[in-house]
Amino acid sequence: MSNVPRPHKIVIISPAHPLRGGIAASSERLALALQDAGHEVVIYSFSLQYPAFLFPGKTQLTDDPAPKNLQIKTRLNSVNPLNWLLVGRQIARENPGQIIVRFWLPFMGPSLGTVLRVARFFVRNKIRVTGLVDNIVPHEKRFGDRPFARWFVRACDDFVVMSKSVGAEIRSFLPASKNVESVVRFAPHPIYDTYGESLEKKEARQLLNLPESVPLVLFFGFIRKYKGLDLLLEALIQTPDIHAVVAGECYEDWDFYQKIIRENGLSERVHLFTDFIPAEQVRVFFSASDLVVQPYKSATQSGISQIAYHFEKPMVVTNVGGLPEIVTQGVSGYVVDPDPIAIAGAMRDFFENDREKAMQEGVRLEKQRFSWEHLVAQLLG
Repeated sequence: MSNVPRPHKIVIISPAHPLRGGIAASSERLALALQDAGHEVVIYSFSLQYPAFLFPGKTQLTDDPAPKNLQIKTRLNSVNPLNWLLVGRQIARENPGQIIVRFWLPFMGPSLGTVLRVARFFVRNKIRVTGLVDNIVPHEKRFGDRPFARWFVRACDDFVVMSKSVGAEIRSFLPASKNVESVVRFAPHPIYDTYGESLEKKEARQLLNLPESVPLVLFFGFIRKYKGLDLLLEALIQTPDIHAVVAGECYEDWDFYQKIIRENGLSERVHLFTDFIPAEQVRVFFSASDLVVQPYKSATQSGISQIAYHFEKPMVVTNVGGLPEIVTQGVSGYVVDPDPIAIAGAMRDFFENDREKAMQEGVRLEKQRFSWEHLVAQLLG
């Protein structure tokens, strides 16, 4: 007897095009994987995702074209309770067999928890609600985090987490009577394989007007305090031959980082691209780099690692949250303390001992662990 679930209709509640960012991109890729497995999929996205006080960036929208062959309905307003009731009714009328709902921020708990309860109340048939949880308790804590997260958790039947530390946090919200081992399942974040093929390193550096023959590391993604860009800059002070590309929009006071660059004479070696990086440009930045550095001070998991795997780039990550679950020390990269000396030591070892070729081979072997089919199986399991 086959263990493959029968095809059914699935509603994904998640940011999606025209909203930008890693969660939107990965949910769109997940929808394609579910369709490839024979399921009918519709994504319910946000008409208003964040109020201005929660979004320090320039815009929440992308100029990239809409993904092909996906049904995306822009409906949910995160701050309008009447809208939550209406969207819950709309989802119930889809009559799905399963709802998969992304959760990454407790602020979303009231809206998502209410939508799920309303949909379950009005749907004609029994419905299963699976939370796909990136974070349950945020890196930057705010008032109301725990009750908001609990309201969401108690609306779900089961969960898939992409970091074991998040799984442990979810268990703290569950009733003692629940069999948590069957309710919370783990699947590592799959590889982002939607950004095209690599370019030749020389070509990529020419496109970005970067020096062609220097050792070059990449810090990629939104700049926030917990991501530790300051640790990388301080590590560069100790590694005078290494250059760095910083690519991503800054969500903090940039003057803090600029002061480190200016006072330590790093401006000739730190190459700044501090706007949002559109999807078609992602491959240029990864292709130009030798090594991807994620100097995070706290983390659960990171989609940046999965982009690096796609482009077969070795990594330096810190031993926080789920990052050590993704990178194998000495094989696909380095796992170090969130400390400038440790980060500098890893970068120095990589370049001085010519580790690139061996670690690229390690990356090729390791990337086989991160398939979309495995995530789909855990979500449907």
